[in-house]
Amino acid sequence: MKRTDEMDELLKARAQINRVDKEMAQLFLERMEAVKRVAQYKKERGLPVLDTSREKEVIEKNSADISDPVLREYYARFLQEEMKLSRKYQRLLLENMRIAYSGVEGAFAHRMVRWVFPDGTAASYPDFQAAYEAVEKGDCDCCVLPVENSFAGEVGQVMDLMLKGDLIVNGMYSLPVTQHLLGVKESNLDDVKRVISHPQALSQCAAFIRDRGYEQAEAVNTAVAAKMVKERGDKQLAAIASLEAAELYGLKVLKDNIQENSLNTTRFAVFAARELNLKAGHPGGFLLLFMVNNVTGALAKAVQVISDYGFNMRVLRSRPVKNVPWQYYFYVEAEGDETSEQGQAMLQNLRRHCSTVKVVGHFHLRDDEGYRAYEG
Repeated sequence: MKRTDEMDELLKARAQINRVDKEMAQLFLERMEAVKRVAQYKKERGLPVLDTSREKEVIEKNSADISDPVLREYYARFLQEEMKLSRKYQRLLLENMRIAYSGVEGAFAHRMVRWVFPDGTAASYPDFQAAYEAVEKGDCDCCVLPVENSFAGEVGQVMDLMLKGDLIVNGMYSLPVTQHLLGVKESNLDDVKRVISHPQALSQCAAFIRDRGYEQAEAVNTAVAAKMVKERGDKQLAAIASLEAAELYGLKVLKDNIQENSLNTTRFAVFAARELNLKAGHPGGFLLLFMVNNVTGALAKAVQVISDYGFNMRVLRSRPVKNVPWQYYFYVEAEGDETSEQGQAMLQNLRRHCSTVKVVGHFHLRDDEGYRAYEG
């Protein structure tokens, strides 16, 4: 009799597992349908699949519902595997996502594209404007462009595109930059008479170039410079570019790490046609462009307005307005939420002192954590 009762309990337990598994199958389908909508949202806004902060938050919050400490650990692992599958499905859905960048394979921008969007298709364009316009025209889903270097300063062309264009910044990412002198296989350091690279790279390596007495020539980016050295086969010509470019184009590294600053870092922005639907209190900041009225003290008053409403400005810089002599616009990166009631009041007050006020995007503070070496 006891054995029969035990068998009945086993059958009941298995029946319960079958019932729960059937319910979980339906819930799995519902979850993956929601994942599909998340993938579409990310594609439209140029957002990466992996969001470590969001995943950590979900695991901590949901695991707290499990009182048994042993089962809580198992459930956390279950959630991790569930999210891993969700990311895999999102990447499958985003395989045809096209990301524009300026340059050719091996450029720093290409490395950033491969890191932020490892499952997308990197689309090469000859310059910043062409990459930007590819998104405006709908040929690409988003573009990745440099906005600032820690040593050489802002990338003016990209800032000007922010002012006149319609794309929205939905993320900012940092890439540590190391520059190397690259020549053809037959060359040596003493053979080089002339170096070619992007103006920013030339600036970052100015001391080395000056000490060696090299002539300089500009290229649209570092990888294009490396490609030109390979194609010309001239021992007297060298490129300043990355190790990835050296490997890609079969060049010899004549001198490592020639940049002046070992902490040399470039920040990249992801531009898309649609912006994040940020809720009040989002953990990040906003990018703002404005032109002040031509009256005494207008700039001081504009800056004071931003400060008075409690927004900390991380960056403030000026740029000349193209085709309008002696007129300038100002670029601000400020921490906080400009969509909040406080933020809207700040913008309204700011317009009293400005002829143009334009929010060009948002960034989450966690985005700007820096580049993790891409293996692929």
